[in-house]
Amino acid sequence: MFHGYTGKILRVDLSSGKIWIEEPDELFYRTYWGGGCLGAYYLLKELPPKTDVFGPDNLLIFATSILTGAPVPGLARHSVMAKSPLTEGIGESQAEGFWGVELKKAGFDALIVKGKSDHPVYIWINNGKVQVRDASHIWGKTTGEAYRIIKKETSPDARIALIGPAGENLTRYASIVNDLIYPNFRMGLGAVMGSKKLKAIAVTGEGKIRISDADTLEKISDDYRKHFIEDSVPKMQYDYGSAGAVSMVQEDGQLVTRNFLTGVVEKWEDMPGTEGYRKFIQKNQGCFFCPTNCKQIIKPVKKNGVELEGIYGSPEFDGAVALGPNCGITDTPAILKAYEMCNSYSLDPTSLGATVSFAMECFERGIISEKDTNGLKLNFGNKEALLKVIELVAQRSGIGDILADGSYRAAKVFGGEAEKFAIQSKKKELAMHDPRAKASLGLGYAVSPIGPDFAVIEHDSDFNFSAPQKFIDEAGPVGIYERLPAESLSDKKVRMLYNLQLFWSSLEVICGCIFALAPVRYMKIHNLVEAIRAITGFETSLWELMKLGEKRLNMFRVFNLREGFTFEDDILPDRMFQPIQSGPRKGQKLDKDEFNKARSLYYEMMGWTSKGVPKRAKLVELDLEWIKEKIPCK
Repeated sequence: MFHGYTGKILRVDLSSGKIWIEEPDELFYRTYWGGGCLGAYYLLKELPPKTDVFGPDNLLIFATSILTGAPVPGLARHSVMAKSPLTEGIGESQAEGFWGVELKKAGFDALIVKGKSDHPVYIWINNGKVQVRDASHIWGKTTGEAYRIIKKETSPDARIALIGPAGENLTRYASIVNDLIYPNFRMGLGAVMGSKKLKAIAVTGEGKIRISDADTLEKISDDYRKHFIEDSVPKMQYDYGSAGAVSMVQEDGQLVTRNFLTGVVEKWEDMPGTEGYRKFIQKNQGCFFCPTNCKQIIKPVKKNGVELEGIYGSPEFDGAVALGPNCGITDTPAILKAYEMCNSYSLDPTSLGATVSFAMECFERGIISEKDTNGLKLNFGNKEALLKVIELVAQRSGIGDILADGSYRAAKVFGGEAEKFAIQSKKKELAMHDPRAKASLGLGYAVSPIGPDFAVIEHDSDFNFSAPQKFIDEAGPVGIYERLPAESLSDKKVRMLYNLQLFWSSLEVICGCIFALAPVRYMKIHNLVEAIRAITGFETSLWELMKLGEKRLNMFRVFNLREGFTFEDDILPDRMFQPIQSGPRKGQKLDKDEFNKARSLYYEMMGWTSKGVPKRAKLVELDLEWIKEKIPCK
């Protein structure tokens, strides 16, 4: 009997209109589990090499896991995957909320969309019944406008994943927004959705998730509900949302400011995540079955010439910093308006903010001028210019058409020294955590197959000399036993990256939330393993979980190699090897020789060649021998 999964994968071909269901066997689910592994399996099996990211052959995969929707905190996420328009490598983005759980309740573990409709459509999934409906009347509308219309046309209980004008206009970092406040960020998957003329996917279901041992699961969930608030990080998330670390990094001198030039900003006291920010919050909201409630809803407000609708949630750490200090902006209503516009238009706030910040530095250095910017004075701190640029990017108009392709491609257009100021790796803008203060995170940015992302590993600062002892103790099961300096890239730090990356990668397979699970959040690793056993009935272990994470990383690596990536793409921008210009960390930088040696050691630990290619023995060990033929050069 199935436990934890439905055994059904929904397929939709928008070119032909064909809809069908596949039913993989239990061995498939035990081998790939869901999330990143399930998505990578289909991308490697079915996507031809060098596929046009905006062509009909690109697959758009919405995947849950065999744990999604079980009644335990931290298991409400779903993964969306495709070949990324931003990096042109493998793309994965996970979102919290309720959409993935609803897909499971509707009867499906995953939805795979291929082809391209000849007119705008949306997919309506209702308790196993599937329709492709006309969406011409909502094409061009914001996510909020379209959301309200689709609700009326389907069900007030529908959970809706959708795009706005940025996705429709193929902005390379367009996001997919679920229920207006839970986005799939960073990889441009909203643009893949737009290229297929797919406006939305609405889902509702009443099915039950089969659980092997409900009593054990209830004990684990009950323990979380009673005690999670006793831990410092969940308490911070509960009080200040997922942007709660802003105050901490500002005080430590590592707040990304003005395109990674400095580490502090003035007048930050009411920014998202701070005590002064509370006056902007209407209420907290959580995800399915999670009491942490780290999502926040903004009050509708008119202030400083800004009007907020209050329906698009509150920025997480990366979005708040990217749209704020990294653009030299500290006016909180303006930051909130910029974030609201991002969710309304379906834009990734991190890449958007980082790309605008890049353009601001180019403007201040004279590489571009008002002739290039539609007359805008695109200098740091100009909040009016930021809000205008967001509109231009979403509509691909004027300077927005250039910036809609991201900082890497924009730098090619600007010319001159512009490439020096595009803070990116694999054509993807860095997350808003400075690698010069967190060295193994920086190496993680470089070697990550999806490009620089804050969720590559648990950050160095959580295991340095000022970290709570609890973090050290609870990381023991994944082989972290001692405190190490955050700024170092020693052999031990590479080992720490390797171990933590395997574990965090496994969370992308089981669709587990990093804001709920150990070692830094509340649920302990042994409780997670016990919960997996209780849900699935599998006799499993942390070892199997770590191997799932390693399997995902190797599948992603092979996909990228097939698309032409090499070890030379595992880099950081030059600015990371230049000193922070001001603040408590003034003068701090990464050492390039140390970085290169650490990268080589990482490859050895992964069982890859010196050029970063997985060896046959490693693929066989991971039950992935079938993908060795996908590697262009052995």
